[in-house]
Parts: sequence; structure tokens; C-alpha cells
Amino acid sequence: MTGFARGETATPQGQLLWEVRSINHRYLEVQLKLPDFCRAIETDLRQLATGQLGRGRVEASLSLRAGENRAAAGRINLPLVRQLVGHFSTIADELRNSAAVSPLDVLRWPGVLEQEELDPAALLPVVADTFEAVIADLNAARAREGARIGEMLERRLVEIEGHVAEVVARLPVVLTRIRERLAERVAALSTPVDPDRLEQEIVLLAQKLDVSEELDRLTAHLAEFRDNLKSDAPVGRRLDFLVQELNREANTLASKSADAETTRHAVDIKVLIEQIREQVQNVE
Repeated sequence: MTGFARGETATPQGQLLWEVRSINHRYLEVQLKLPDFCRAIETDLRQLATGQLGRGRVEASLSLRAGENRAAAGRINLPLVRQLVGHFSTIADELRNSAAVSPLDVLRWPGVLEQEELDPAALLPVVADTFEAVIADLNAARAREGARIGEMLERRLVEIEGHVAEVVARLPVVLTRIRERLAERVAALSTPVDPDRLEQEIVLLAQKLDVSEELDRLTAHLAEFRDNLKSDAPVGRRLDFLVQELNREANTLASKSADAETTRHAVDIKVLIEQIREQVQNVE
């Protein structure tokens, strides 16, 4: 399921920035892009993600940006400054009309302003806590996306149920037409036909073309699909399976159809099932 979350936290060492995005995937795959100082807790972070997420390709990246406070808190390397001042004086004596050196120029000199060393051990608990928070935000975004997909799937289920109901209502008409067509063909024959034998053939043909079982199974699969949509547990793989079963029954309905109207409904059902299949790939 697609989703995106971002979390930024200020620390004495700088700004910790998490960005996490997920895209559709059949299984759960977590990819972490971390600074070197976080390698010690990479496994813990991965386990945290897999414990909170059920499906999708998840990419999480962490960056640490030095803040203004940290830059201002740097220490001046006075021995280096004294050396530079001495060198500046020597150069000024050799040159005529030399410009005065600005203190800001001295501060910009490499090594003059020393930054405090990072303390990775102090940052790791903050990294873990902020990662847990951003994963929660990602889940919230995915939940909103899931609700939208659920509404769309429910509309497709209702449409399929409508087609199934029309096919069920049409079954008596279809069986009557099968009987009439067969009787017309027999009447066109010059050879007399045993009425009992004819009735047996009509019954066998009606049984062969009967789609009531397929319609019953379609109805049952639709009900189970709807029940799974109401579940709080990950149901993406189960919905995948149910889509396959729905498609199988729709194919059988189309192949056994002896009526153009029934065939049209079967095709419409297959189109709706394909639309459901595309969206189910986004469901955790």
C-alpha cells in the first residue's frame, strides 16, 4: 500500500530527518538508508518496521543536518589563530598597501572553528524513538488510503451483486428458451422422436448449461470478500486468493452461458473483477 511520512527532530547534534515511503509489493520488504553511526541499531529498526507493517516495499532514509546552534557552539582553535596572525603580519610586512584581515576571514579558515564531536551513543535512542513515530505516521497515511480503496472495492462488489441478481432472475427464462429451441429442432426432423427420450435430453442439456452453482459460489465469495474488508488484520493475500476464485466462477459462467444477456453480464462481472484485482495489490 502506498504511503509517505516525514519526521524531523531537533537534537544538540543537529536535525534528525526521517523520510519513509511505501509502494505496492506482494510481500513486505524494508530498505534502510542510514548514517554510519546508526549501523549498530539497523537490525532493531528493521524489526520495528516489520512488526508494525504487513505488506509493501518500504524505503526509509535518515539524515543528520548540523543546526545553527551547533555551528555557533564550536570552539575556536586559538593556537591556529595565533599562527595565522603571525603569518598575516609577515605577509603584510612584505607587501605594500595590503588590506587588513577580517576576523570573519580568519573564522572561515579551515580548522579555526572546531565542531564538537558527535556522540553516536547519545543519538541512537532518539533515532529509534523518532523512527517508531514516523512509522506510526506512515501507518496512518496507509490507513487513509486503505479506507479510500475499501470504498471503491465495496462499490465494485455491489455492482457484481447486481449482475448476479439479474442472471439469477433470468435463469427460468433461459431454461424455457433452451427447451423451446430443442423442441423446434426436433420438430424439424423427419424422424419421429420418443417424447420421454426428448424430455431426458432436455433435462441433461439443462443440467449441463445450469449456472446456479456458479452464481451461488460467486455470491459466497463476495460475502467473504466483504467480511475480509471489515477485518483489522492484514488481508491483502487473502483478497488476492478470493479475486482468483471470483474470476474462476465468472469464466465458468461465461463458458456455460446459453444466452446473450447472461454472457453480457458475465463479461461485465469479469471487468469489475479485474478492477478489483488492480486495487487489491494496494491492500496490506
